Amino acid sequence: MASDRIAVRGAREHNLKNIDLEIPRDRLVVITGLSGSGKSSLAFDTLYAEGQRRYVESLSAYARQFLERLEKPEVESIEGLSPAIAIEQRTAGSNPRSTVATQTEIYDYLRVLFARAGEPHCPRCAVPISRQSAQEIVSHILQLPAHTELA
Repeated sequence: MASDRIAVRGAREHNLKNIDLEIPRDRLVVITGLSGSGKSSLAFDTLYAEGQRRYVESLSAYARQFLERLEKPEVESIEGLSPAIAIEQRTAGSNPRSTVATQTEIYDYLRVLFARAGEPHCPRCAVPISRQSAQEIVSHILQLPAHTELA
């Protein structure tokens, strides 16, 4: 199996009938199908449950005592699976300022992702912003022409 795929063999969780499939990694994958065709059984009860179970198993015994234990899904093997998160599905609240990110509670994860993996840019001139020491900031300000206003 190539490392760019998640290989599922013999999935039998709930209404899955011993299915084999390969899912591309590092891509947005949509699972569609008729009602009762096993979409949730595959996504949540098989892939998420096994990814979360493996992650929890890797933690110390002390950390595991605080986390929910998931049963091993009915599947022969899953290869190439990373630790998993799942976003709760529920009806939208009545707050007009809610976004998809806040409603699905993925907003906090996105903030961490953009803070760690993103590169900040100036919103006015689109120049990348880099970390500067206090001395570098003072030096830059002192080089500005007299009476320059700072925002």
